[in-house]
Amino acid sequence: MAKKVVLAYSGGLDTSIIIPWINENYGMDVIAMIADVGQGDDLDAVVAKAYATGAKKAVVCDLREEFLRDYVYPTVRAGAIYEHKYLLGTSIARPIIAKYQVLTALSENADAVAHGCTGKGNDQVRFEHAYQALAPELAVIAPWREWTLKSREDCLDYAEAHGIPLAQSREKIHSRDRNIWHISHEGGELEDAGNRPLDSTWVWTRSPQDAPDHEEIVEIGFDQGIPVAVNGQRLDAVQLVELLNEIAALNAIGRIDIVENRFVGMKSRGIYETPGGTLITTAHRELESLTLEREVAHYKQQIALKYAELVYFGLWFTPLREALDSFVSKTQENVTGTVKLALYKGNIDITGRSSEFSLYSNELSSFTMGASYDQMDAKGFIRILGLPARTQAHLLAMKKEAVK
Repeated sequence: MAKKVVLAYSGGLDTSIIIPWINENYGMDVIAMIADVGQGDDLDAVVAKAYATGAKKAVVCDLREEFLRDYVYPTVRAGAIYEHKYLLGTSIARPIIAKYQVLTALSENADAVAHGCTGKGNDQVRFEHAYQALAPELAVIAPWREWTLKSREDCLDYAEAHGIPLAQSREKIHSRDRNIWHISHEGGELEDAGNRPLDSTWVWTRSPQDAPDHEEIVEIGFDQGIPVAVNGQRLDAVQLVELLNEIAALNAIGRIDIVENRFVGMKSRGIYETPGGTLITTAHRELESLTLEREVAHYKQQIALKYAELVYFGLWFTPLREALDSFVSKTQENVTGTVKLALYKGNIDITGRSSEFSLYSNELSSFTMGASYDQMDAKGFIRILGLPARTQAHLLAMKKEAVK
């Protein structure tokens, strides 16, 4: 009986040619595990393609709700943004895909798992670290580290030789990864960091020039840091993100162009579209400004940097990430309320913040004197605060006097 391998299958260029390549080079039965993380593909067509290219079985897992609830939303609550811009759309999808790939392998009594990640990218780390954390006994097949194909053009040649139909062409060579949270674009003109993205490279969000000529107001409601409502209507996670994606994309919200530091040591350039996620992240940050105590808010910024790094580096299934989640969950207990945003041609203005747990006090912050704050207290506070500075100044003065 032939051995079995479970391939994380998307139907794109790389995974489409991996099925016949594994058949030819390993003689293993390939089970295509297709993760629905909201990429919008015709999954029936993807399944049919898997069988047509040599898969013995295809398994579809609808992961959209769990993906948002247990993977995306924790990054939102943590405030995790990699290198100031990247909302981790591809990075955070990898652990849940790898998890269900492993679960499929165990249920099918497979001997190995396989992925289509290149030897230069971060995804190979994200997938394989998850495999080791969840099922270290499974062998790993990584064709990009084994075969003689060196470029996407080589992959196209291989596909053509094996009669595999592809959406990619030699003129349309971008590598894209999409899910319900974002879409990434790499390759083509983007490989030169000096090139501006072509208008045709963006595929989800409108350009500011094509966006409506009037602003749109959207209100996002949160419960303990989790987005739960849009414009007063409670929605489940998938409905909420899909609605905000539609609103934000129409208003040219969510585009970034970034040169980022990959975990494997090189810099790479890509562009990302995260329309609804940009609205959610912006609103969440504003609600925290209203509800988090100063020291918690400032310390949480350090946690956010580490959390983003862990996700980007593929270290999701680690004790440190779990421990950080515990800290973040504590900080989110009072992050409940609403934030109103005004959207206009790629811009987001904050038009209102409201929370029953707000720490903002009109009486304390206004210029009008009130009973809650005695301004004379500031004198003693500043004197104590300045004690080290005064001591240092006196010491320097004494040394100067001694030199004379």
